[in-house]
Amino acid sequence: MLRMNITELVLAGRRSGWVAMSLACLVSTVVTDQANGQRPVVPGTGVEVQGVADDFEDPNWRYVFNNPKSTEDIDENQRAPMGKSTNGRWYEGIKRGHPDVVQRVPTPAGGLPGSKGALLMRSKFTGIPGRTSGTMHQDDFICNVQYRMKRRIDVSEVPSVTTRVFLPPVAEWENRSGPHFGFRLALETTAMIEQETGFFKLKKKELGNEIYWPGMFIEFESKDQTRRADDYAYLRIRGNKNGGDFRGPQITTTGWWTLGLSCTPDGMVHYYASPGVDELDENDYITSQFPYSYEAERMRTFFYNVCSADDGQRWSTSFIVDDPKVYLVRPKGGMKTANRSTQSRRSR
Repeated sequence: MLRMNITELVLAGRRSGWVAMSLACLVSTVVTDQANGQRPVVPGTGVEVQGVADDFEDPNWRYVFNNPKSTEDIDENQRAPMGKSTNGRWYEGIKRGHPDVVQRVPTPAGGLPGSKGALLMRSKFTGIPGRTSGTMHQDDFICNVQYRMKRRIDVSEVPSVTTRVFLPPVAEWENRSGPHFGFRLALETTAMIEQETGFFKLKKKELGNEIYWPGMFIEFESKDQTRRADDYAYLRIRGNKNGGDFRGPQITTTGWWTLGLSCTPDGMVHYYASPGVDELDENDYITSQFPYSYEAERMRTFFYNVCSADDGQRWSTSFIVDDPKVYLVRPKGGMKTANRSTQSRRSR
């Protein structure tokens, strides 16, 4: 397929649901100067942390919504109690709430061998409950890593996360240009942050614990809005040393993809992606960054974003995820781990 010219690629995309795209990273910012950081670690390297993440194989898997959902990012409203999965591994994001649909479904064709269940997420109302804004908003679906481990993960342990994501045929995507789906980490560092002090809550900057959320978004450019001949999509990377997003590789095909994020002891974040469900390797490398010029010190968790127009009419694109896993290269003692073999993970 990579030998096709662009016209052939577009026609193939129309026939099979593939998006016409190139695998090359086209921007100079995609690969940062490795002299400034340690060698990237392929996500999935080391041992899997058991008791966190999920494989969605339990036929009784269920999510309790406890609606209305939280929209602290829009109106500072935290609507407790928050939603959570009955297995204790997922919970609603307090800032943006959970997707409108969180449902275990049969694993689409081409998924991981032996997988019977995966998780579908989609939303129509991503803003304030009971209203529509006509402005893109997003919901969060957060893995309960920090609390199940009863601690945060130090970057000296070299943590990484991998996930499989199923992209439906292009005809089924929300017809909207912009971000549709995100896969991100919650990291901590020490930085100058604005804090309120004293009776009058005066604001001043001082050293404190800063949380930030690097990751990857699936970005879509609808031909109906761009006036181009064809739809277009790519991975958008968050972010560079100034905190800005930039274009990563273009997506060549719908169906299953494997995404991965890792952190090295120097505090750098490394980004990987590949079509299919095979384990990631060095050929899947995209970039290494110090987002916001921060050096990560600890990892709290990872999470997904589901984005929609919040117009009360269009559903978001339905993305399906499977088998997200957390790995450590140098785990601290007393932690339950397993090897990284897919077969052993499926046999639990």
